[in-house]
Amino acid sequence: MRAIEQMSQALPPGIGIEWAGLSYEERLAGSKSAALYTIALSMVFLCLAALYESWAIPFSVLMDMPLGALGVVAATQLRGMPNDIYFQIGLITIIGLSAKNAILVVEFAKEYYDRGATLIDAALHAVRQRLRPILMTSIAFGLGVLPLALSNGAGSGSQNAIGTGIVGGAVTTTLLGLFFVPLYFVTILRLFRVKPLYAPTQPTGHDGEPPRRKGLPEQKKELAPV
Repeated sequence: MRAIEQMSQALPPGIGIEWAGLSYEERLAGSKSAALYTIALSMVFLCLAALYESWAIPFSVLMDMPLGALGVVAATQLRGMPNDIYFQIGLITIIGLSAKNAILVVEFAKEYYDRGATLIDAALHAVRQRLRPILMTSIAFGLGVLPLALSNGAGSGSQNAIGTGIVGGAVTTTLLGLFFVPLYFVTILRLFRVKPLYAPTQPTGHDGEPPRRKGLPEQKKELAPV
């Protein structure tokens, strides 16, 4: 399509081209990409806000999405592919994968934080616990679309564009997300001063009573006269 548009510039005045069929639909869908990205991000944010019961915590998930987009753009540019509708399909797909990986870490980090752990301890413990599931699902996802990136023959151009973007985005959002998502979680909760939901306001002992300070003698309770 780009080559045809370049050739049309050499046509004499009064003669032009007009797209029809699948080419017209592809051109029309490409013009709506900004609206599609906005709707996708808005839906992800609202779902996360309802899940975490917070307007701040979803930002720690959304901030992982640029890492996936970076991989999509880098892989597409390395293979010399254009920014077309198939590139945008891969980009939207990576938005979902990036959100999924970040949710696995943020969900467990928030749970540990609500139990009384510090922010840093909760984030580190969550990324250790979720390391294997994140790697397994991301590797399986990347290998599943690898045939699209390596396909050849009729119609392989669209398959290569989708597969290349998804594989590149899966690599960056997995490797970089393991380091940046805990950082985003700690930064966002400190910035918005999010408090734990279920942490006790005063530490208690095993019997439910407040612990005694060390070095103070235990006071005996005297029974009041009846």
